[in-house]
Amino acid sequence: MSLWDWSLKAYCREGVADACLMLQDEHGQNIPLLFWAVWAETSDPQRLAPAADIARRWERLAVAPLRAVRRTLKPALAGVSDVAREELRDDVKAVELRAERVLLEALEALGGHRSGAHALAALEAASAAWAGGAANRAPDNALAALAAALS
Repeated sequence: MSLWDWSLKAYCREGVADACLMLQDEHGQNIPLLFWAVWAETSDPQRLAPAADIARRWERLAVAPLRAVRRTLKPALAGVSDVAREELRDDVKAVELRAERVLLEALEALGGHRSGAHALAALEAASAAWAGGAANRAPDNALAALAAALS
């Protein structure tokens, strides 16, 4: 199963969306990188470093700016039709999702050879790779919540 298909299926599981939003919004994590680590069953720092580098660069270039525009368009703006604003916001949301898909495809191209890491170990290692070290990774309870929802 492709990483994209796996991610769509995983995101629909109970508790996954909430855990992802908390990790993204409260702890600055990159969800496609976390998903790739679980999908690839890897906690290997040598595999995670290039993946985190790609994710960091793509986040800065595409995903973060699109997310910022989408969020900016959320509140009503006097003089602008709510319908038109919401339609534009939906368009931006679709492009943001496409940008995340491009990242997932880039990560998948790094290889999905399973190395047998359990979800929590993969999430901990990917979070550390994203954050620049274990001391800066997302809190244990936040990662454990996502691991449990994915299991």
